Amino acid sequence: MTAARDTEGQPTHPPLPAKLAAHPSVRAVLARRAAGDVASPPAVIDAAWLRELCLAAGADDAAAVSLNHPDLAGEREHAQSALPGTRTLIAMAFRMNRDNCRSPARSVANQEFHQTDEQANHAARSVTQALQDAGYRALNPSVGFPQEMDRFPSERIWVVAHKTVAVAAGLGVMGLHRNVIHPKFGSFILLVTVLVDAEVSEYGQALDYNPCIDCKLCVAACPVGAIAKDGAFDALACTTHNYREFMSGFTDWAQTVADSEDAADYRSRVTDSESASMWQSLTSPPGYKSGYCLAVCPGGEDVLGPYLDDRKTFMDTVLRPLQNKKETLYVLPGSHAQEYAQRRFPHKPVKEVTGGWQPPAKRSAGTDRETRTS
Repeated sequence: MTAARDTEGQPTHPPLPAKLAAHPSVRAVLARRAAGDVASPPAVIDAAWLRELCLAAGADDAAAVSLNHPDLAGEREHAQSALPGTRTLIAMAFRMNRDNCRSPARSVANQEFHQTDEQANHAARSVTQALQDAGYRALNPSVGFPQEMDRFPSERIWVVAHKTVAVAAGLGVMGLHRNVIHPKFGSFILLVTVLVDAEVSEYGQALDYNPCIDCKLCVAACPVGAIAKDGAFDALACTTHNYREFMSGFTDWAQTVADSEDAADYRSRVTDSESASMWQSLTSPPGYKSGYCLAVCPGGEDVLGPYLDDRKTFMDTVLRPLQNKKETLYVLPGSHAQEYAQRRFPHKPVKEVTGGWQPPAKRSAGTDRETRTS
């Protein structure tokens, strides 16, 4: 059924109740309509205008992709739930400073991650507001956290899979390390997506090549063996260590606190540096323990030069400092990650944790509270 229209083709609306029609705000809206001051936005958003809008907001690259793209079949239900009527997803990429991300001082790398994350969220909000002001409905999910934690653990907690959208829009290709590699900026990007209820005049096209050069440095850098040479990926090993101070690791830590008999018992389980690090992640944005796979990746035209010029120097200055750093590696008991870490990085202490996936087993008072190898 189509809406009724007047003699000039404009949609007509059912009469309003007298009390509502007399309200000053209602009268103002109706007066603007009668004067022709309210114009409908173009049915199709101009792609050049949209890209310039994204770049002006701070994005380093941007492209749109239709929600009907075959590679986004798994996103449609989630996108429509977040913004009913969504027709297009706008992917934006934001560069990070490479040497910050590569630093063995994780406070430096984490600050870079979070500052770029903040920049991306602000830019996406700005683009969303501009689309709204132009007459469209638009929405910008968070780059990362906060997410829909009330869905955990039975459903996915993210609103939109930014990496999946970015690849479909042509901003890069997923690498072995499960990060998107941009053809120019390489792995040193963060991604954000804006949903909008209109089509765009031109959509991005998937890359016809992979910026990954198959160097396997991400395999060599991962301290818990989460990345395999054949492309296999152990997500549980990655999250248990790298996300130690995010949701799952915090849950494990909280369970340790609850299970401790007193302060002395707690300190036999958790070192002072671990307590301080957890405090920092609770008072500041949480810190990633690794991210080394991204740090060592030489893919991308802006990044590749030093690796091509002198691969040995590249590995000595980028890869080796991360491999040689003495740091605690968090693993699940009896896991491949535990065996790999002990064998490949004997100088890094290894600590068994539950990862927050299940409550810790009850232990007797005389049992050693912490399992370490070095």
